Amino acid sequence: MTSTEFVSPPAQSVEPAPAPADVRPLVDAAVQAASHLGTAGAAVGGPEGIVVAGFTEPTPAWSTIKAPIAIAALRADPSLSPDAAAAITASDNDAAQRLYTVAGEAGTNAVLAELGLGTGVNTAPLRPEFSTYGQTPLSVADEATMANTLACVSGAGEVLGLMGQVDPGQSYGLGTQGALFKGGWGPDESGMYQVRQFGLLPRGNGTYVPVALTALPADGTYETGQQMLSAMAQNLGEQADAFAPAACQHSGG
Repeated sequence: MTSTEFVSPPAQSVEPAPAPADVRPLVDAAVQAASHLGTAGAAVGGPEGIVVAGFTEPTPAWSTIKAPIAIAALRADPSLSPDAAAAITASDNDAAQRLYTVAGEAGTNAVLAELGLGTGVNTAPLRPEFSTYGQTPLSVADEATMANTLACVSGAGEVLGLMGQVDPGQSYGLGTQGALFKGGWGPDESGMYQVRQFGLLPRGNGTYVPVALTALPADGTYETGQQMLSAMAQNLGEQADAFAPAACQHSGG
C-alpha cells in the first residue's frame, strides 16, 4: 500500500509595508525657519492626517474666511463672479460683504460643514470696526482641514481657480511657491498683527498638499508677518513631495 504524504508549501515571504514617513520634523523645521521673528504655526498634510507644529490656537480667520463665503455666495447667485474675483484675488472687503449678504450665516455654515469643520461663522460684533465673519476663530489645523477637502466641495472649482490668481502684492508666503491660496491679516486689540494663509501647495507632480500657516510677529507688523510666512512656505516648498497629497485634488490647472 502506498502512502501519500501531504507537505504544506513553505509560507510565502511577505515584505512588511513601509512605515509612513514621519513628516513632523519637516513641519517643525518650517516653523523654526520663522520663529526668530515671532510666533509661528503650521499645519500640513501627513500620511496619517494633518500634522501641526508651533502655534496652534484658534485665532481670527480674517480674510481667509472669504474662500468659503465665496463658494456659498456663488451657489446662491452665480452672477456674483466679479465680486468673488475681487474678494479672493485682491481681498476686497466691500466685495466680500456683498458675497456674505447673499451667502448668509446658513449658507456659509453649510460650506464650512462640508469642509469638515465643526466651527460656524461668527455673527457677533466682537470688534465693530471689522467684519463679524472675519473674527471666526480658526486654528491652523482647521484651515489645513479646509484645504484638504476644498476641491471636493460643490462649487469650489471657480474659487480655487481664483486662489491661483492672487494679486502680486499679496503673493508672499504660499504665493512664492505657486500655491492656490487665500491670505488674511489684521491687528489684535493692541495693534499687533497676525498674518495667515491656507491653501494647496504643489508637490511637483501635478498634485497638491494641504497647508495652513500663521504668524504673530514679535514687532507686530504686517511686513514681518509676510516675511515669516515666506520663510515657512519656502521651507515647505523645498520638500513638498515628502508630504501627503490632499484628499481632494484640484484639476483645473
